[in-house]
Amino acid sequence: MAASIEDQVKSVVSIDSEMSVEENTTELPSAVNENVDSVPDLSEPLILPSTSADNIEESYIESPVKAKSSVIDDKSDSIYQIKWISREGCKSPIITQNENGPCPLIAITNVLIMKGRITVPSLVDFVTTENLMAYLGDCILESIPKNIPEGTQLNFEQNMHDAMAVLPKLQTGLDVNVKFTGISDFEYTPECIIFDLLRIPLYHGWLIDPQMIDVMSAVGKCSYNQLVEKIINSKCSSDPDKVTEALVAENFLEKTASQLTYHGLCELTSKLKEDELCVLFRNNHFSSLTKHKNCLYQLVTDQGFVNENAVWESLNNIEGDGQFVDADFIPVPPKASDLTLPPELSTEKQIDQDFLVALSLQEEQQKQQSSELEWEDYKKKRLGISNGLTDEELARRLQEEELKREENRIQEQQQQQQQQEQPSQPSSPNSRSRSRDCVIL
Repeated sequence: MAASIEDQVKSVVSIDSEMSVEENTTELPSAVNENVDSVPDLSEPLILPSTSADNIEESYIESPVKAKSSVIDDKSDSIYQIKWISREGCKSPIITQNENGPCPLIAITNVLIMKGRITVPSLVDFVTTENLMAYLGDCILESIPKNIPEGTQLNFEQNMHDAMAVLPKLQTGLDVNVKFTGISDFEYTPECIIFDLLRIPLYHGWLIDPQMIDVMSAVGKCSYNQLVEKIINSKCSSDPDKVTEALVAENFLEKTASQLTYHGLCELTSKLKEDELCVLFRNNHFSSLTKHKNCLYQLVTDQGFVNENAVWESLNNIEGDGQFVDADFIPVPPKASDLTLPPELSTEKQIDQDFLVALSLQEEQQKQQSSELEWEDYKKKRLGISNGLTDEELARRLQEEELKREENRIQEQQQQQQQQEQPSQPSSPNSRSRSRDCVIL
């Protein structure tokens, strides 16, 4: 029975290797593989499974929890450059990724390479998608158990059959549906079977902080797809409590759009074993992850770093500004070429830029001259002095002027107080009486 499973694996890998692109017949570099006659057609888009809600809004249809399909339309895109590093005293390859590279395939392959389950021939600088699929097929064949009970064997055959259907999707992207309750909690789908068969842990860090009780209550044990459906339905409900929960859950998704939280980061750090190798799903991307000396590191697979010493990037915050380290986890200092340099300008643009700089300098000079003239005018009018004073003399004159103003102010206050305190003299009663008796004829 194991032989039939082996035939299934070989059949999938064989079918994949026989797929070709007829319209573009660009020859592959000889450094890749001289026996490669064709390149797999990877232009078939990934069909995303729909949720049960038919009224999901367009903003939620492109689910942020789904790895975007990296549709490959050009033969050159199915060739990946290898970065050779020195790891544990031996040369070790890293499969790098171009802009549209299939991140699930590359992340899984790199983990298997670092685990020693895939051996890439030395002196090879490029690899094709066909090569990577063949490597994975061999690893799956090696995972076939021997002498297992019939019931277990039937279950394994079903898993193997499901994995064979998923294997080609590694070239374009995988659909995963995370649950917010744990780093290894995903809705079980055929896409997850490939990780089980290859014995590669799949983690994520999109978790809710237990202290956020309102969010915990609003999200519950929902998966991402279930939560999206719940938000859409509850926002239209007449129950104010459901509407409130929907808004709380929606706010959580918006604030954690990078699909990583600090609580998730802490859980990853505490749950991963030292030097464990796994695949991390974050921000619609699959990457190889490890923990070294209680710090998380993502494997640097960007093709732009193929000639750099950077091998890992620390994952110690959710902002994505980690530090690059080499294969021995020693920080890599930034190179001069990494600094942002101004772009080269044409002669005409350079002249225009020089004119603007000169104009700006002229305006600054005019402002400075104007300020100096105003200061000289102030010294003449208020202090009665002109040029020729030293800084010490000028400071003394300014202090004297300030003291005079303060004395004048105090005198004015004292005069006002005296006027307010002076009593008014009342009129004599005799004078008032005489004024009444007096008659003017």
